[in-house]
Amino acid sequence: MSVVELDAAKQEAFAGRMIEVVNDACLGLMVSLGHEAGLFDAMSVLPPATSAEIARAAGLSERYVREWLGATVVGGIVDYRPADGTYVLPPEHAASLTRAAGPDNLARIAQNLGMMGEVEQRVLAAFRTGAGVPYSAYPRFQALQAEESGQVYDLALVDGIVPLVTGLTERLQHGIDALDIGCGQGHAVNVLAAAFPASRFRGLDASEQGIAAARAEAAGLGLPNVEFEVGDCAALTGSYDLITAFDVIHDLARPTAALAAISGALAEDGVFLMGDIAASSRLEENLDHPLGPALYTFSVFYCMSVSLSEGGEGLGTVWGEQTARRMLAEAGFGRVEAERVEGDILNVYYVARH
Repeated sequence: MSVVELDAAKQEAFAGRMIEVVNDACLGLMVSLGHEAGLFDAMSVLPPATSAEIARAAGLSERYVREWLGATVVGGIVDYRPADGTYVLPPEHAASLTRAAGPDNLARIAQNLGMMGEVEQRVLAAFRTGAGVPYSAYPRFQALQAEESGQVYDLALVDGIVPLVTGLTERLQHGIDALDIGCGQGHAVNVLAAAFPASRFRGLDASEQGIAAARAEAAGLGLPNVEFEVGDCAALTGSYDLITAFDVIHDLARPTAALAAISGALAEDGVFLMGDIAASSRLEENLDHPLGPALYTFSVFYCMSVSLSEGGEGLGTVWGEQTARRMLAEAGFGRVEAERVEGDILNVYYVARH
C-alpha cells in the first residue's frame, strides 16, 4: 500500500477550519438561546449593563446569563468592558439579532439548530436504515416556521410577492377564489384575506395543530372570507383562480402528485405562485451559495428525512430551479417564470400557468 504524503500546510489550515466549525456551531446554539430567551431584545435597549442588570431586564437567572455572555463575548457578538464589568450589544449586531429587525433577524434561523439536535440520533439511525424520520419527531417545527416566515409575510407578501404576478393585485381586489397548500399555521392566508376582503381564501394543511392555530388567528382577526381544512394537497377538490405554496413543495412525500393536483384544480386563466428555495439542482452551482451548508443540513435533518419516512420522493431542501421547472412542466404548466424579491436571499418565486 502506497503512503500518501500529507501537505502539512493544507492539513494545518483544515485543522484551523475545523476549530472554526466547532466554535461557530456552539455559537449558533448560543444565538438561538439568546433569541428565544429575549436576551438580544433586552440588551438592544439597554445601556452598557452588568450581567445582573441584563438578567433582571430579561427576567432570567443571572448565573446562566453570565455564562451565555461569556460565549457571546468571545464569539464576537457582544462587547465587554472589563473596567466596569459591563456588556453591550452593538447596534450593528442588533440589526441582525433582534425581533425589531423584522425579516433581517437571522437569530430566528439559529433556532433550527436546537431542533435538529433533538433528532440527531434518529437521523443517524436513518442513515443506516434509509427509513427517514417522521414529522411527529419535530413538535416545534410549525412554531419555528411560523415565526421565521411571519414577519416576511407581514412586510412583503401583499406589496412585494403578490405583485410578482402581473395583474394579480387587481384580481384579488375585485374578488377571486384562492387556495394556499401546506399553509401551516395559516398566517400567509390570513394576511391575504385581511388585505383583500373581496376574495375568498382557503388554507389546506396535513397538521391538525397547524389548522387549529390558523383558525384561531382568523377568528381573532374577524376574517369572514377565509377557511382552513386538514387535508392532503395531492387530493385537491374544487377550482381556484390562484393557488399558492410557500416553502412546502420540496417537503412533500408526493410532490409530483401534488403538482399534478394543483394543475388540475387551477382555473383556465388561473396562476400557481410557488415560493421555494433559491438554489441549483447541480451541486457545483451551490458552492458559493451564502446558505449552502445550512440548506443541505436542513435537508438531511428535516426536509428529505420526513419525506422519506412517509415513503416519499425525498426531494430535500436543495431540489433546485432546474428540477422545479421540469416538475412544473410535467404537471402541465406550459408557462413558468422565476422571480425574486429584493433582499430575499433564500427564496425564488415561480409564477406558473397552463
